[in-house]
Amino acid sequence: MSEIFGVLAAVLSSALGGTSIGATRYLVGSIDPLAIGSFRFGIGFLLLLPLTLLRGDRWPERDDWAATVGLGILFFALFPILFNASLIFTTAARGALALSTLPLLSLVIGAALGSEALTWRKSIGVVVATSGVAVALLSDLSSAPSGAWRGDLLMMAAALCMALYGIWSKPLIRRSSPIGFTTMSMAAGGLCLILLSSFRGSFAPVADFGTPQWLAALYLGAFGAALTFYLWAFALERTTPTRVAISVTVNPITASLVGAWLLHEPLRWNLAAGIVAVFAGIWLATTTGKRVQAASITVSRQP
Repeated sequence: MSEIFGVLAAVLSSALGGTSIGATRYLVGSIDPLAIGSFRFGIGFLLLLPLTLLRGDRWPERDDWAATVGLGILFFALFPILFNASLIFTTAARGALALSTLPLLSLVIGAALGSEALTWRKSIGVVVATSGVAVALLSDLSSAPSGAWRGDLLMMAAALCMALYGIWSKPLIRRSSPIGFTTMSMAAGGLCLILLSSFRGSFAPVADFGTPQWLAALYLGAFGAALTFYLWAFALERTTPTRVAISVTVNPITASLVGAWLLHEPLRWNLAAGIVAVFAGIWLATTTGKRVQAASITVSRQP
């Protein structure tokens, strides 16, 4: 049951991440990506901190502080920088597909480091889910700007940061708590982004912000940072990094649905087919075959 809750939390986290793209696309016309990241993770930290203190959640142990800060910079600073930089060179559709290599990277790296077993069922599930993303984005992948490969590589580097964070943070989360670990790591990454934004003068346009811009920034902080990444850490505590990572294939699906709702972008048949393939892949990668289940039950019944 704990494993199921972990997978569901990961899917909800990725779905929220997809809706955050709409708010980001709205703000990017008013302020640069570094400042958007500063608002997102700065507000997220300010919301998580009192919650952590009120609940009395465990903070990372002193011996884990350096690793927690390092992972926070990796995930909450370097990842959004690479993510945003990639979209300068490539399209959103190609970027979403490149980011969907995350479960494959998590599977291979986890197996190489011995933190997760490589199984055929997981491997097939990852391939099916990634193929579902490709099908969903089929109509947008054909057109690519010159030099789009640079953006694709940057997005894959961002996915690598996310994969390493998922694998290396799991033991730290278990020794502390999902909220405590996320709060401290988000503070480290958010502080880096705020310092970079201040150095570049990225906050100057804030003086012209109206109510819609502030609402978008608050949405990113509350739902796109605090809730999204708490759920991500919650999932990592309860299931494997690959099973958490495969949920990222939901992200471009929800982004497309939000785009259709808010921005009146067209929905095509391939999106429906992609949704089916994505959830079929997630089901394959996150469930256990009958033979394995039977073997587990037999072993558990032995004295």
